[in-house]
Amino acid sequence: MLHATRITRLGFVNAYLVREDDGLTLIDTLIPRSAKAIRRAADDARAPIARVVLTHAHGDHVGSLDELVAELADVEMSISSRDARLLGRETSLDADEPQAKIRGSLPGAKTEPSRTLAPGDRVGSLEVIAASGHTPGHIALLDTRDRTLFCGDAYSTLGGVETAARINPRFPFLGMATWHRPTAVASARALRALEPARLAPGHGRVRTEPAAAMDAAIARASR
Repeated sequence: MLHATRITRLGFVNAYLVREDDGLTLIDTLIPRSAKAIRRAADDARAPIARVVLTHAHGDHVGSLDELVAELADVEMSISSRDARLLGRETSLDADEPQAKIRGSLPGAKTEPSRTLAPGDRVGSLEVIAASGHTPGHIALLDTRDRTLFCGDAYSTLGGVETAARINPRFPFLGMATWHRPTAVASARALRALEPARLAPGHGRVRTEPAAAMDAAIARASR
């Protein structure tokens, strides 16, 4: 990947450091007690962490948020306006949302966002893309320089490329934690339409030229 470094804990949970002119954007914060690994990766990159952006509020993506923010001075933290409510452990559904149970670990965080995001916003070189389904306010981030798609849990590549809408027997936890599967399928299609050059998921390795694998995953989830 041209602009990003993947950080992995336990072999299956990812965060990413994306290089910008003013430092690094950290995408997600892994499981608890991962701050040391993240800081070490930033040191290896020889750049400061300038901002943190969360794809969604599940515990394996926000687990080290409070620890990191306590260590980083004046760091910007952003999340979608919808999942900011989940970060605050507020799980009510809006009247116009599918009335399905919100699933997955939602430990919340003491850290409040300094910025809330909407589709089309920019975080450095990253464009915010709506990717609801796994959680109501899930987002993906498209690097406009090299078209790497940081898809959070909208797709996984662990045990094969799958959408969040399908329970993959080789890695079932992603599908089991999905809020609304029809919405997740629709988001998977929208992300595929972006024609990403690379797919950088929250779980699994980065896939280059992922179009065919994304198409197959959408087809399986749509059966």
